[in-house]
Amino acid sequence: MKTQASSIDMNRVDRLGQAYARRLNEHATDLPHDISERLRVARMQALSVRKREPVRVLVPHLVAAGGPDLSGFSEGLNLWRRLASVLPLIALLVGLASIHIFQNELRTDELASLDTELLIDDLPPSAYTDPGFMVFLKTPSPQVKESD
Repeated sequence: MKTQASSIDMNRVDRLGQAYARRLNEHATDLPHDISERLRVARMQALSVRKREPVRVLVPHLVAAGGPDLSGFSEGLNLWRRLASVLPLIALLVGLASIHIFQNELRTDELASLDTELLIDDLPPSAYTDPGFMVFLKTPSPQVKESD
């Protein structure tokens, strides 16, 4: 809101300045030579003191026909840049695949040890449905010393 009010005020000031300049230019030919010279010197001093406006430099952009803007690249999108942009995705996919394979190996080893225990042991099948049986299998069994 404040910027709109200031831009409106600046527009009024600009119009007022242009109106004064027009009126002064209309009667500038009627002034004596010494006054016009003093005004010219004063104008030159005012112009040298005023704040310079920033100069916009337009840089041409190189655009291939139907292609992307190539102004930021010296050689365009070459193979190495494309490979560098795809490498993080490849690394992520390899990491996810290795985690998946590792988890499957662990699960397979657990199931194989359970199957081995089932086949070797003399326990009844109802013991294997007991919830505490998996805890029993996972705890290390103490070494039993044979006494004579």
